[in-house]
Formats: sequence, C-alpha cells, structure tokens
Amino acid sequence: MKRLLTIVFLALAVRAQGQTATDTTHAGPAAAATRPALFGGFTFSGYAEASYQYSTHPAGTTIAGHLYDRFQNQFSLDALDLVADRPYDARTWSAGVHAEVLLGQNAAVVQSRGLALGPQGDLTQLYVSLNVPTPNGNGLQFQFGKFATLLGLEVIEDVANPAWSGGNQFIFLEDFTSTGAQISYRFGPHADAQLRVTNGWDAVEARNSGKTVLGRLGLYPDSTSSVSVFGYSGAEELDNASALRSGSEILLWKKFAPSWNAWLQADYGREMANAALADSTRDAQWWAFGAWLAHDFSSTVGLAARGDYTADANGARTSGSLGFPANTGQRLYSATLTLNLRAWPGTLVRPEVRWDGSTIAAFGGHRSQLTAGLGVAYLF
Repeated sequence: MKRLLTIVFLALAVRAQGQTATDTTHAGPAAAATRPALFGGFTFSGYAEASYQYSTHPAGTTIAGHLYDRFQNQFSLDALDLVADRPYDARTWSAGVHAEVLLGQNAAVVQSRGLALGPQGDLTQLYVSLNVPTPNGNGLQFQFGKFATLLGLEVIEDVANPAWSGGNQFIFLEDFTSTGAQISYRFGPHADAQLRVTNGWDAVEARNSGKTVLGRLGLYPDSTSSVSVFGYSGAEELDNASALRSGSEILLWKKFAPSWNAWLQADYGREMANAALADSTRDAQWWAFGAWLAHDFSSTVGLAARGDYTADANGARTSGSLGFPANTGQRLYSATLTLNLRAWPGTLVRPEVRWDGSTIAAFGGHRSQLTAGLGVAYLF
C-alpha cells in the first residue's frame, strides 16, 4: 500500500540496505516520508510494537511455522526498533552510515551467528557507504558492513510489509541479514543493480572458508511497475565449504490504481548433500510462489491479502524449525487477511486472520491451523 503514515522512519524509503529510493517493489503500509536531518546530518527514527496471537492447534506454547507471532495465547513485546542514518550525496565524493538496532522478542529469531545484543537484541544493520560520483549523477556506491537481505518482498521491519505476520518465503527461503561488501549502481530511471559478497546467510562470523555471492537486478518500465531478479550461491554449513546452496527469485510489482497494489514472488533453491540436511544423502530442493494484494479504502483503513505455497521437497528448510517436527519433506500453504488501521496519528493497528496447511501433521499433530492476531505499532 502506498498511502503515507503521518510519521514514518526514513530507513524504509530505501529499504534500509542500499536500494534506491525509487525501488517501489517493497512498498507496504509504512511507505516512507522524508525526515529532517539532525545532529551533523543524521536522521533518527524507529517504531515500537506489541501484539497478541492465538492458534487453534498450537505445538505446546508455540505456533508452529510462525516467526514473530510464534507465542501461543500470549501478549508479546515484539520490537523497539531504533534507526540512525546519515545518507551519502550521490553527486559528490561522499560517505554515509546506517545503523539499526532491534530489541524485543522479534530480535531472538533474526540474530546472526557471531553477533547478538543479548538474548533479545540484535544489531540488524550497520554499514558504511562510500559514494563515487558518476556522469549520470546517480553515483556508484561501495558499502561495507551488515545488511538486511536483498531477497524478497517482506522485510525484518514488519510494519513495512503488506501483511503483519511473516510469510513462508520470508521465513524459510531467505536470509534475514548478511555481513560483507556490496556494490550498488543505478543505471538510469529504469534499472539498478546490487552485487554482494558476504560471510553467508545470517552470519557475522563465517561458518566456513567460503563466501556467498548474491545479486539483484531491478527493472522499472514505468512508475507503476517493477521487476526484480535475484540470484545467490554459497556454502552455508558449518566447516563445509563445498556443499553449495544456490537459488534464484523473481519479484513483480504492479500498481493498478492509487489505492491498489499487487506483488508476485517466485523462488527456487537447492543445496548439495551434506550432514546438516534432513536427508544427508541427497541434494535438497525447494520452490515457492506467493501473491499479495493490498487496497486502501481510505487514508485510515486498508486491507492486505496474501497467499503462498512452499514445497520443501527434502525438509532442508523446515525440518525441526520454529516448532515443526523433524521431516524429510513437506508442502506448506497459507492464506492471510490483514486489516491495516491508521486512525491514530503515528500508529499502525493490524488485526489479522491466517490459515496454514501442510501435507504432514505439522501443527500440533494436525495438518492445518487457524490463527488470529493483533499487532499495535507506534512509528516515530
């Protein structure tokens, strides 16, 4: 959804990871407004969020397969997200820095190997940008540090997503963060690209001697549509630099009217046989499709719908994860409706209903579950 909240943090204007401000593929209910610079050119922003969630078939005190909304019949103190940003000037030899700290129960499930601010805190992003001016005025950026993922529509900051809860593609098929170096360049109004070399998925401290490469190409035919193509490859298992994980993804966005937005996302990935997989004797494969539709009825009321299908053919991405039982393969389905309410200044109130299904008894001994939740966030 594209309507602006009254108060929103600058980080989401560029997806807080080096993408350009005109990349609209990730625009959600918290699309950004420009913030005034303070204290030597820095802007400061963030959000606070709490929630409640309930499942018809929990796995004990856990809602299986869910990320932030994983606590059954509990009130959760989800997030205090704090952002400090000093942007570079693309027209000159300049530098910038971006830092983001996440505190609360959400942080526990996105922490990276080798760096955590206690059990419920994380430095989700910290990177320096060095800009080299170019004739077209867009600059060439060299960035070093820890970044949020390039992949997919949904992001760590759930207030920027069309739906409140995380979808299966975001949770199981993408990294949350990576640490390394990135080159970013905008060719013109219709194309940009990023190339990143890192220590691996969700790793500040490398798991092995290898490196992971991830790239993105963004195409913008006009102001109402975009196409993003992604690819990645690298060894992700502990002390094993030969078992490569590789994959690709495509994300499409289309704005049909001032109040209608739609996204389509498709994923494919595979990993070479190794001891970390559910079936250590076989290569693993997975693929998925997701669709989102968001509509604003008014400046204060919006509705988002999401449907997704994930085939974890060999159990590599879901076995024993987030309350799921150990398995050698399952297919997941989900359908979600989220109401986005912005009646109170600076707030986002999000009642949500979601259905999850699986080809195995993945949800407290059942093959499906129905969940209801409510997230309440204040953005500053």
